[in-house]
Amino acid sequence: MLAVTTADLRIFLHILAATIWVGGQITLGALVPVLRGYEGVTKLAAQRFNMVAWPAFAVLVLTGIWNMTSGDLSDPAQRTLQVKLVFVVLSGVAAFLHTLAKSKAGLAVWGALGAVGALAALFFGVQLG
Repeated sequence: MLAVTTADLRIFLHILAATIWVGGQITLGALVPVLRGYEGVTKLAAQRFNMVAWPAFAVLVLTGIWNMTSGDLSDPAQRTLQVKLVFVVLSGVAAFLHTLAKSKAGLAVWGALGAVGALAALFFGVQLG
């Protein structure tokens, strides 16, 4: 059996948080059209998701900083990381604005931008491997 390292723990926590943040948005996005038929259920589901999603986002940011400080990156990797960070910020800001939105259009636009940002950040994170 391989030894467990702090790098293993760091990467595990980062991937776990990413699955919650990104996968949760996709899952909730798929459930919302069905939940709308039940009075107040959509709002309750979103509130409960936020209780898990925002701590996961915080873990993503913290482990992301930990990842950045744990080794030297080549110039192309640094550029990829910079692009990823733009999408991380987009995802977080859009998701936050989604929580403040009152109109259906605002909920849709901010929700979509948050999810697209999260997926793009995930893609560039995979590239960084």
